[in-house]
Amino acid sequence: MPLRTTTFSSISPRQIRVIGVPLDLGQSRRGVDMGPSAVRVAGLEARLESIGHSVEDAGNIAVALPEQKKEGAANSKYLKEITATCVKVADLVSKTLEAGKVPLVLGGDHSIAAGTVAGVAEFYRRKNQKIGLIWIDAHTDMNTPDSSPSGNVHGMPLAAIMGLPPYELGKICDFSPKVLPENCVLVGIRDVDNFEKENIRKSGVEVFTMRDIDERGMRNVMEEALRMAGHDTVGYHVSLDMDWIDPEDAPGVGTPVWGGATYREAHLAMEIISDHGRMLSFEIVEVNPVIDEHNQTADLAVELALSAFGKKIL
Repeated sequence: MPLRTTTFSSISPRQIRVIGVPLDLGQSRRGVDMGPSAVRVAGLEARLESIGHSVEDAGNIAVALPEQKKEGAANSKYLKEITATCVKVADLVSKTLEAGKVPLVLGGDHSIAAGTVAGVAEFYRRKNQKIGLIWIDAHTDMNTPDSSPSGNVHGMPLAAIMGLPPYELGKICDFSPKVLPENCVLVGIRDVDNFEKENIRKSGVEVFTMRDIDERGMRNVMEEALRMAGHDTVGYHVSLDMDWIDPEDAPGVGTPVWGGATYREAHLAMEIISDHGRMLSFEIVEVNPVIDEHNQTADLAVELALSAFGKKIL
């Protein structure tokens, strides 16, 4: 019998620009401002280059500190400062795409996504193209200032992206919504505020909860999510909140919630995204090294980025 030859899958090299956004004004628990550093310490650049990509680190965007600012309105704390940061994020993300590079944004809390998505959507809007959005999170982040029980803006960015309040965040780049509801898909949701549920229903976004993953399996859910986000779009932005993963595997996150995706489920989701080949940009948020264990969560964040950018077992 002749020996069977194994063919290893090749990775299409991409030019990646890493953008750090050490913002923690969007939530009450401190520590996610150190998330970009923790992910870098875990070897993000070297490990991406080891699988064939070219990586440029653009450093961190300057952000305001809560000690220097007043929190403002109780129902949307630090909204002015968060919006200013997101405007800078949008500009750098758009310029990154203009340069032919893939933005890889490191948070910081999830409020930064209002800037990331704005930058990606604006770049493709100039080309008369639409984008999709895959929002992978334990939470829907679709509170508005009127519905939020805490006033923390990291629970509002997706609402703003979809054209709901806070309008300051939603109007970045002077158009709204950034993504059509039928092309916005939430994956892994398991912790939703009562008044937030009505915002989700009104918005028309597509939602797959952890129950859907339990019942249908990760492959089925991700294939359907990518089909929705990719329908009649140039591709999609992937926003990964590390609290989507169960705290057993990712203890160092901004808002941990039990019952999340397992280590292998998370990798499978990223691998399927890579297989489809339509990811335009990627962000990782809510890594909190203050409550992490030996940088475990940041290391997992890097592993998942590698899977999203093409690393496979064979």
